[in-house]
Amino acid sequence: MSALTSLQQKFRKLVFLEHHPESGEVFLKQRRVFTLPSKAGWMFLPLLLLLFVTSVNYNLNLGFALTFVLAACAGINAFLGFRNLAYLHLLAGPVAPVFAGEEAQFTLHLINRRKHFRYALHLGFAAKGHPDQTVDIAPESRSTRQLSCLASHRGSMPIPRVRLQTWFPLGLLRAWSTWLPDVEVLVYPQPEPFAPPLPGSGASGNEGQGQTGEEDFAGVRVYQSGDLLKHLAWKHIARVDLDAGGSLMTKQFSGGSGRDILLDFASLPDTLDLELRLSRMTSWVIAADACGLAYAFQLGATRYAAASSPLHRSDCLRALALHALPSGRSVA
Repeated sequence: MSALTSLQQKFRKLVFLEHHPESGEVFLKQRRVFTLPSKAGWMFLPLLLLLFVTSVNYNLNLGFALTFVLAACAGINAFLGFRNLAYLHLLAGPVAPVFAGEEAQFTLHLINRRKHFRYALHLGFAAKGHPDQTVDIAPESRSTRQLSCLASHRGSMPIPRVRLQTWFPLGLLRAWSTWLPDVEVLVYPQPEPFAPPLPGSGASGNEGQGQTGEEDFAGVRVYQSGDLLKHLAWKHIARVDLDAGGSLMTKQFSGGSGRDILLDFASLPDTLDLELRLSRMTSWVIAADACGLAYAFQLGATRYAAASSPLHRSDCLRALALHALPSGRSVA
């Protein structure tokens, strides 16, 4: 971090109160709302000065009247613009986990407990490149908005700083405030696109992997190298134009194998990258859960007995997301 960036951060913490994440409901009191002239406002100031100087030099009574009326409008604009944003209550909602590469959706509640409307509030992330949403809030009501942010890496990703701003009513002044909710989203590893078939426990002594039984038909998937030819789904293949880029399809079965599925991280080749191994384990968890199969999970010291439930799936994916991360943060 450069000295200039560090100085800017200290300045913003001191002047704009951009401190640590805030939990619970946040109240935008007077000290947290800041106002400065907008681009139009900076042009309006020399215009007022020019009108006043001209009226003095030529003793224009109508010029004085116009100058004072415009100055009064600017004062009223400053009051209404500040009141439009001040005394809002802010609350962040829960965030659903996502996979790396997906958009995380942060739910934010803007609560107006005053008896006046709030018009044209712009809500968005303070970082550049994120579009704002325009919000109008009726008296004694609330408005709920969702802001999306790309979750590029697995781990626990905190929400970026949120900015609220308004140019209401005339656009001469910009009133703004920032807010950093104490909210994080859990980012699972990105599933491997073409993962190998599901492994077995190996306890039965059968050769090969990916065979979860041949009694109950569980659906079809894209053919992968090593699949048995007798499992090809010929009815589906007949409807696919292979010359146009279509893929062979393989039948999937569940049950009848007499063994549990064991998803063991240690069984993956050490030559694979850590993130690739986590992605493969993620794909296997999703595939086993989609087929309704009971599977055991082992990742270092984390071990779960064979089960098949949404809670079991969430526990396994959470362990994969936070594996080998310092303090549960995201990995670069």
